[in-house]
Amino acid sequence: MSIIAPEIEMVDRSTRSIRYLEHGWPNELCRWHAHEEYELHLITATRGKAFVGDYIGDFKAGDLFMTGPNLPHNWITDKVWTEPAPTRDMLVQFSHESVGKLAEGFPEFAQVLQLLQLAQSGILFEGFNPTFARGHMESIRDNKGAERILAFVRFLVRLNEHAEKKTLSAAKLIQPEGGSKQARIAEVVDFIVKNFSDVISVGQAADMARMTEITFSRNFQAVTGHSFVEFLNRIRIGEACGMLYASDDQIITISQMAGFKNLANFNRHFLKVKGMTPSEYRDTARKDLAPQMEPTS
Repeated sequence: MSIIAPEIEMVDRSTRSIRYLEHGWPNELCRWHAHEEYELHLITATRGKAFVGDYIGDFKAGDLFMTGPNLPHNWITDKVWTEPAPTRDMLVQFSHESVGKLAEGFPEFAQVLQLLQLAQSGILFEGFNPTFARGHMESIRDNKGAERILAFVRFLVRLNEHAEKKTLSAAKLIQPEGGSKQARIAEVVDFIVKNFSDVISVGQAADMARMTEITFSRNFQAVTGHSFVEFLNRIRIGEACGMLYASDDQIITISQMAGFKNLANFNRHFLKVKGMTPSEYRDTARKDLAPQMEPTS
């Protein structure tokens, strides 16, 4: 079992379709966990490290995130903050089913489903005005019944319109759906995810998608937002992240298991994708996410 296996949280939605929470820091809710619901999460105080799936990055007050179903997450305030924060987190949890049924009843709302698809990997809404974000959260908090739902829907629409959406976790990169070209690209994505450690060439992938290499490369970039090689490396790095913090295997062994035949190449791509070296990633993940051991006498 991984030393940082997430705690699974069960959310009771029997009497409400969305759940609003806010809490300070430190708090027992600040933990590495996952749940079936989507979560909109606004940081209102402190700064530190954000953990979303295999993503590790900095967060600061005003940052707004969205996480998808069963995507582990946690926000850990840096230890330079010695005074408790009365309110550090404002968050809303909701199900795919609720938004899906809304889109069924109101086709104009269906475009918001694209936002939920991105959230499978986790989203940071870069540059979203923190005052507006807090205002939306407060409106959801302060309203009841149908008015709360309207406030929530209004926030989702604004977020969907926001241009700067940064996806976070390589391990949760989603499979696109849609027309025939997208479906063929999705087949390739599925193959990559399942066979990431194998040697997979652009030519092989293009043959699988029944396209020429030029056409395949153009369509793959359009659908995934990455070139084929970039995407393959992101998947491999994502898999390596899991092995780094869940095992004591040597980094060279992990690099080979992830599909990199050259350690220097692995280190270079890892640094590019994660912003830190593999050893730094392992140290950071274990220090901040591993359960705190009681001192022994």
